[in-house]
Amino acid sequence: MPDDSVSPLISPHSIFPEDRTSTRQTTMDLGGGSRGRKGKLSWVVIASYVFDWAVLIVAAAVGAILGDITPNKRPFSLEDPDISFPFTVHETVPLWLLLICVVLAPIVLVAIISLVFVPGSTVPQGTPKAMIWRRKLWELHAGLLGLALSIVAAWLITNCMKNLFGKPRPDLLSRCQPDLANLNQYIVGGIANSSSNGQLVDANICKNPDKSTLDDGFRSYPSGHSSSSAAGLIYLSLFICSKFAITIPYLSPGGHVTEPAFSAFPSRMRVSDSHPESYELPVRGASNSSGEQKLQLAHRNQSIAAARRQAAAPPLYLLIAAIVPFFAAVFIASSRWFDFRHHGFDILFGFMIGTITAFFAFYYYHLPISSGAGWAWGPRSHDKAFWAGVGSSSYATDRVHLEYRAGDEEEVLHVAPDRYGHGNGRGTGLSAGSAPSASARKPQPEPQGFGEQDRNSAYMGGVAI
Repeated sequence: MPDDSVSPLISPHSIFPEDRTSTRQTTMDLGGGSRGRKGKLSWVVIASYVFDWAVLIVAAAVGAILGDITPNKRPFSLEDPDISFPFTVHETVPLWLLLICVVLAPIVLVAIISLVFVPGSTVPQGTPKAMIWRRKLWELHAGLLGLALSIVAAWLITNCMKNLFGKPRPDLLSRCQPDLANLNQYIVGGIANSSSNGQLVDANICKNPDKSTLDDGFRSYPSGHSSSSAAGLIYLSLFICSKFAITIPYLSPGGHVTEPAFSAFPSRMRVSDSHPESYELPVRGASNSSGEQKLQLAHRNQSIAAARRQAAAPPLYLLIAAIVPFFAAVFIASSRWFDFRHHGFDILFGFMIGTITAFFAFYYYHLPISSGAGWAWGPRSHDKAFWAGVGSSSYATDRVHLEYRAGDEEEVLHVAPDRYGHGNGRGTGLSAGSAPSASARKPQPEPQGFGEQDRNSAYMGGVAI
């Protein structure tokens, strides 16, 4: 009996037989769908990703500019204990160390993982090294692009909010150097009197000549260290989990697991309806001239897969390697509390910003950890490198009707086009430009009653269904 598990459902070859009018030009590329040379990304796709990097660079520059403008300065009370902490001269994690931890270190680790561990042990023997290196470089590009998106998004959001809200830091009074002799001139709100009595004062009461230090005292919300550390290091944790399959074990959805699979020993389930309570193997030496019981047992062994054997927990050392960046982010964020740089809510909110951008950026460029086998999404299509428009479900499919989209596994195969000028996905072993054999050129009869409507329904968008 043939193995149906490896046979294709409906191939384009069976639907659109080849004929002598077919072109011999193969249109395949790394991303699939570009009308360029085999194995090459079209310049349009490359330009679209260059433009992505340009957008991120501009966004980072805008964030730097917005982070350096004079912030709104919220009125405060000179008797407020929450802003009366001393000014910490030497921070636990200064800016230069933050950049090393959340930018440089993730870049180095993403590069090492992508260039050393990708594409893994599933590469078929004989795969050209050029293909392997193209995959390595693409995974590296996707990993770095996602990291940049996460960090830049958190950076831009945080800097905009800091100057917009102008919330005093816990050490504001140490930075302020208030003009107490003219206190009455700066009281705002409430009933003005000669003594403050806890009333709010305007930020103009501060006479610190160091404008940079004073302005920074009104940038407490949200915490930039917290958002940046979460954006860079949580993204790194997700990247490590993806590449090394570090996930909580789960069962495949869709009803693949039946009730018998949860028994203690599924392979020893009852093998005969005549013994409904017999779950054990037959007694040694028992007569069974027909062999029916053995056949049923063999069938059970093949059809019942134990649910507990469908997944397993990853090694703990890999789990530790994946969560170290996360705990490093937690430490960096926590240091802003005992350095008296931010209030608790400011730290938590900043960490939330970075966490959201990290998850968004990771899933923007990578398949889900639990079901994506560690791969990044492939490149955009040539036709949709810059624009898809309404009615398009993906940027990785071509808008040309009935065009076959070559997969990565067919990059070095020569796909014979069908009589409509579209590749059929079958390797012919012919070099580009060589003539097909007589048997390949011979038109194959279509099934009786198979019309144009059947072709369109069976072959949608170049995918056999």
